[in-house]
Amino acid sequence: MLVIGCGRVGSSVALELDRLGWEVVAIDEKEDALHRLGEHWSGGFVVGHGMDMGVLTEAGLEDADAVVVATDGDNTNLVIGQLAQKRFGIGTTVIRVLDPARAALYKDLGLWTVCPTSTAIETLTEAVNSSAADQTGAPA
Repeated sequence: MLVIGCGRVGSSVALELDRLGWEVVAIDEKEDALHRLGEHWSGGFVVGHGMDMGVLTEAGLEDADAVVVATDGDNTNLVIGQLAQKRFGIGTTVIRVLDPARAALYKDLGLWTVCPTSTAIETLTEAVNSSAADQTGAPA
């Protein structure tokens, strides 16, 4: 299982999957990102760009059961996700995409996208509607 991008989101996903028993290899351009995983990290870590085939090969993409792509760039995430899913046949390829329109488009094209921006919009809107309805008695 690979986690590509080891920022706040990627490192948290890697740590949780490791805790759940997955064999996880994290990839990040910055070696300092390894610190996010902590001193008890039992998985692998490869320094390099997630679009570099040498880096992906070193991390074990060919044998991966699943891939999570959570770098800070939508375009990078989408390219890596398509590569993992289409070229390497990894069915469980999950991609973080911040742009809601782009996330919807690629979801329609068959990629498993997670869009935290859309989730935030929905949650915040629902919170305001619920609060307003509670305070005024008006339907939300």
